[in-house]
Amino acid sequence: MKNLSRLLFVAVLLLGMSTSNAQDQNNPWAFGIGMNAIDLYPVGEDTPQGEYFDEFFNANDHWNILPSISRFTVSRYLSDGFSFTAAGSFNRIKKVGSNFDPVTGEESTATINGVTYFGLDGLVTYSLMDVINSNSLEPYIGAGGGYFWVDNQGAGVLNGTAGLRYWFNEKFGIEVQTIYKHAFEDDSPKHFQHSAGVIFKFGGSDTDGDGIYDKDDACPEEAGLEIFNGCPDSDNDGIQDSKDDCPNTAGLAEFNGCPDGDGDGVMDKDDKCPTVAGLKSLMGCPDADSDGVTDGDDKCPNVAGPAANNGCPWPDTDGDGILDKDDKCPNEAGTAANNGCPEVKPTADVMETLNSYARTILFDTGKATFKKETDQVLQAMTAIFKEYPKADFSIGGHTDSVGSTSSNQSLSERRANAVRDYLIANGISAARLTATGYGEANPIADNKTRAGRKENRRVEVKLN
Repeated sequence: MKNLSRLLFVAVLLLGMSTSNAQDQNNPWAFGIGMNAIDLYPVGEDTPQGEYFDEFFNANDHWNILPSISRFTVSRYLSDGFSFTAAGSFNRIKKVGSNFDPVTGEESTATINGVTYFGLDGLVTYSLMDVINSNSLEPYIGAGGGYFWVDNQGAGVLNGTAGLRYWFNEKFGIEVQTIYKHAFEDDSPKHFQHSAGVIFKFGGSDTDGDGIYDKDDACPEEAGLEIFNGCPDSDNDGIQDSKDDCPNTAGLAEFNGCPDGDGDGVMDKDDKCPTVAGLKSLMGCPDADSDGVTDGDDKCPNVAGPAANNGCPWPDTDGDGILDKDDKCPNEAGTAANNGCPEVKPTADVMETLNSYARTILFDTGKATFKKETDQVLQAMTAIFKEYPKADFSIGGHTDSVGSTSSNQSLSERRANAVRDYLIANGISAARLTATGYGEANPIADNKTRAGRKENRRVEVKLN
């Protein structure tokens, strides 16, 4: 039996080493170090020892833990999730199981002065990482054989294992493992060995040193980029050399990697201004002011103007939107209706228009903030105010009689000032505007009716 167990152990080791030669994956080798705990509490025997997992987690009474690095592993990836691991470990045994008193029926932990434990194991494991679809967490199961010695008495074992690795990156991780060791010798204990430690992967081949392993590298002897499966892009233009008509000069994909020197989308051979970025519509020449006149022909290249004026704009000195050539008051902003001269005060019709807008200003309930749909109304009012730059206006806020007089007064003031603030923010001089809140004091309709209250909630504009 002893010779048979030794032969089985050697066979498992040779099997693992021979099949591992077929491996060609990234970092196929792994080296691990850590601590181990030996649990010699008898399992799978008659009473009082109990079943296989009886007192499995009773570390305090049954686990022999050596507080130092005491286990070493070397692993070789095989294929399709299978790996072979050779492991060596040592320990010091002080706890060997249980003493059972048949008279009292009590059980106690059996201890000894301490003997040495050495173990050699060979395991074939299967990774479940792909099964759980994880990139870092790797549970695994396995089986194999080994040999252990307790105080110079040895025995062969058949092993079953389960473990878990966590990979912090593609080369470094931590590992916990439990091995059940079934002894072949009748007088040797069936037992568990638990371990925890760190593990390092190595051995990947990257001939060209581009960070892409040879097995995944379409150009393994020429440094390249991951995006091109390890093949190079010498001019860094985003086009793989094998597909680049100008591999040593950066270019554009639309030109098969050949250059457009000024980057304007017009190939150099078709570009009338090849050193200055321009427009396709102007044969690659620039038009800085986008007026349709190329800069070379534009007398005002940085200011848009019509071709009829050689690319220069017709002037509008007072900025009223009426060109000087058509403006009777070119130095004073005015209105189109007055041929560019300013209107001093708005007419009654204009004031009615202003107030028709003002009455449609909508506020959020109980607040001085505008509802979204009011923005167009305020913009229209702003445009009218700008037509009369010398006129002053007062803005009055009014409420219905719902609520207290003081709160209505405060609300009307805040709403009147909200309109004034909007106009100032949009270009109307603050000196031209006043805002007053009248609260519920000046109703224009009956506050007893819903329609009347709606009319009383209003903003009014008056000419000062």
